[in-house]
Amino acid sequence: MKNYKPKGRLEPSAYIDGILKGDRVLLSRAITIIESNLESDKLLAKEIIQAILPNSGKSIRIGITGVPGVGKSTFIEAFGKHLVAEGKRVAILSIDPSSQRSKGSILGDKTRMEELANMQEAYIRPSASGDTLGGVANKTGETMLLCEAAGYDVILIETVGVGQSETAVHGMTDFFLLLMLAGAGDELQGIKKGIMEMADMVVINKADGDNVTMSKMAKRQYQNALHIFPLADSGWSPVVSTASAIKGIGIDKVWDEVGKFKELVDENGYFLKNRNHQQIDWMYNNINEELKHLFYGSEAISTQLKTLEKDIVSAKISPVKAAQNILEEFKKTI
Repeated sequence: MKNYKPKGRLEPSAYIDGILKGDRVLLSRAITIIESNLESDKLLAKEIIQAILPNSGKSIRIGITGVPGVGKSTFIEAFGKHLVAEGKRVAILSIDPSSQRSKGSILGDKTRMEELANMQEAYIRPSASGDTLGGVANKTGETMLLCEAAGYDVILIETVGVGQSETAVHGMTDFFLLLMLAGAGDELQGIKKGIMEMADMVVINKADGDNVTMSKMAKRQYQNALHIFPLADSGWSPVVSTASAIKGIGIDKVWDEVGKFKELVDENGYFLKNRNHQQIDWMYNNINEELKHLFYGSEAISTQLKTLEKDIVSAKISPVKAAQNILEEFKKTI
């Protein structure tokens, strides 16, 4: 089955030309090829990516995360509409590590962002993470390149929840935005220090009605908390602001801050340095993923692993020794 070629696949040039012309249908079909695990599609994906590479990299990449219930979809729709009004073309990539199994978030995002989804200047696509978090960096990163080549000026990468995938998203974006709520107990509970350290901006969402006073208090708390962290390598001091996505308040402030950040990192050279560093990390991530596929894709290894599992359970061998044995066997095959 690995060498099976699906019906309806076009020549590489058709996808490449379509993407460069901004054809959303061919862009979507090319992304489907990138997300495929078929060997024929992997080869086709590599050819497409290599060809469009010179036309990528010209967008600003923004990672957006936040605690459950913070209103990410409402915020992203309001932010996306603001960007379109500013003359930008926007691509939204939504990552859900569980979407491969449940498909839960795929239609949800387009339903929640109905107005934005219907705009010609916006493109919304769920980005499947694959079987591992490493898949986030590979498949989402490649999807991002295609969107850039298709002419999208701003790429918004939305993560579901607050977890490990945030690190992967931070490693492929230029600006990292953390959405928070006020009045949900201790403002600093339920958020990992590591994610706070990654944030270039914290936005207290739903700052309207009775929440205005609490949002202002939360803003001060976050400002105080962020001052504890050392200055980022970018030279940028994280900003905290309040917003109401549903009322469209404070959305322009977010884009203004992104602009100030971009101006600073262009001036001090960090933008290019960070992009180069991300490219190198991406290469190593690809190597790691390919090695895992080679290892676990081997029938001989798979058979031996089952035997070792039984031996570990029956205390015939330690897990460490079992790992060493199977890796030694794998070395003989390469």
